[in-house]
Amino acid sequence: MRQAPSPEAAVKNDRLHRLFPFLNWPRPSRDTLLGEFSAGMTVGLMLLPQGVAYAALAGMPLVTGIYASIVPAVVAVLWSSSTRLGVGPTALSSLLIGASLSGLAEPASDTWVALAVWLALMSGSLQLLLGLGRFGWLLNLVSSPVLSGFTQAAAWLILASQMRALTGLAPDSSDWLALSQHDLLSLGFGVGSLAALLLAKRFVPRWPAAMIIVVAAGTLSASLGFAESGGAVVGALPSGLPHLYWPGGLSMNAFGQLVMPALVITLISFLETASSAKVENQRGGTQWNENQDLIGQGLAKIASGLSGSFPISASFSRSAINLYAGAKTGWATLFSVLLVMVVLLFLTPYMYHVPQAVLAAIVVAAVLNLVRPMQLIGLWKISRVEALTAGATFVLTLATAPQLYWGVLAGLVASLTHFLYQRLHPRIIEVGLHPDGSLRDRHLWHLPPLAPHLYALRMDAELDFASASTLERNIVDHLARHPDTRCVCLYAQPINRIDVTGVEAFQQITLMLHERDITLVISGLKLPVDTVLRRAGCLKEGPLLKTCRTDLETLTTVQNLPSNG
Repeated sequence: MRQAPSPEAAVKNDRLHRLFPFLNWPRPSRDTLLGEFSAGMTVGLMLLPQGVAYAALAGMPLVTGIYASIVPAVVAVLWSSSTRLGVGPTALSSLLIGASLSGLAEPASDTWVALAVWLALMSGSLQLLLGLGRFGWLLNLVSSPVLSGFTQAAAWLILASQMRALTGLAPDSSDWLALSQHDLLSLGFGVGSLAALLLAKRFVPRWPAAMIIVVAAGTLSASLGFAESGGAVVGALPSGLPHLYWPGGLSMNAFGQLVMPALVITLISFLETASSAKVENQRGGTQWNENQDLIGQGLAKIASGLSGSFPISASFSRSAINLYAGAKTGWATLFSVLLVMVVLLFLTPYMYHVPQAVLAAIVVAAVLNLVRPMQLIGLWKISRVEALTAGATFVLTLATAPQLYWGVLAGLVASLTHFLYQRLHPRIIEVGLHPDGSLRDRHLWHLPPLAPHLYALRMDAELDFASASTLERNIVDHLARHPDTRCVCLYAQPINRIDVTGVEAFQQITLMLHERDITLVISGLKLPVDTVLRRAGCLKEGPLLKTCRTDLETLTTVQNLPSNG
């Protein structure tokens, strides 16, 4: 019989599993590994062309898109709690990189690469610190309308950035309608590849359509002599695994210019991760550990930078394909990385003839999923304020491009301002007894008072620094309009928290009512609020202060008070 581990050994083992989450992976069987291999091959065949295409979108050397798909993906899957995410280059992060570095260096130059690496190191370090400090909750400050507005604007910017490559428009031309200004072969490759990708997604979603189209387009390009006739192709990609890369020093001026982009990349990339991780955990019936995923994503970004590549994220499309293909554990990601390594070591020469228009088509096909014009109309039906917040974020993101972070910041400020306004103006209603027996808004439903000379109110908010003055002012205003009031009844069921300011406001209200010989009845205090008020000595019952537990007890009490009888 095996002995149970000692408490010291159990604590040590638990600490080891927290430091190295991959130790929690279930031991795979032969059948499991076969299923993981199949899923990994599917994602790997999708990841290869996307990695190269997103590197072009980020203004990076194309091979760095493959570099970003190897070590960072392994690090992410080993140290994240969500092990079935497709981690690597994504359209949104790549756009942010390209936009952030615009004007600071020449795309694909050594300086550009060094700055992109610094973005990876800075955003990765920030995510790692947030995860270690268990600050994942901070990301909840970004509301869905802000993210929606930014994503919609970013999608349109990505589409606009790919049109020239997709249609083969001459670099020095802006006449989109003149066919003579387009490379017709590039136009054919781009539009044909886009149509094929969309049809494949519609009818054969499980096929590695992007890889099939890349191989077919590369073969056709080579047979037509497209590169030799001056067509834009991928060109020579260096083979071999990435080496350790250090970008060199960073001046204070450059650091200042990268701070805001690094913050936005940190935020947006983790929100991308969150959207995929929530789906994975819902399907698996597990609770999402956002702090561990922050650690994993942070380490992955740092690994990407040290590989000479750019910030990565979790791709919603590749994560969905991974789940759809039947991935159960992180082994699927390791198999997909193995495929990418084989291609990088032995097959990069075969990508020489792939037209760049095909890469643009891959980006456009992926980004079309983000274009949802009806989303704003749906928001308008739910909340006009939040719809306006999303609209403002959308417009400002487009207007301030390439400094995309201004749209996010403006949306964040608007969202938080609306939140604070609501907290500072809580809903307070006067309560009446509805014919169905429930307590409702007396004025909205035209109900009589619960008793003569009674003011019965309910505040649907916490009693804290934000709402305390509003509650106090509401009672004072009512007493000024109704000097014959002899009892105030506070229905306190919605109040689930109270702070020092709330206690002080409660004391002021109690003192004011006592000075006017008005009885205060408190109904349904929750235990946390009751405990704090009793500690502060605010609930000493007497002729002018009474507490009740239920609505029925409260109704009986207020209707039997001498002043209301």
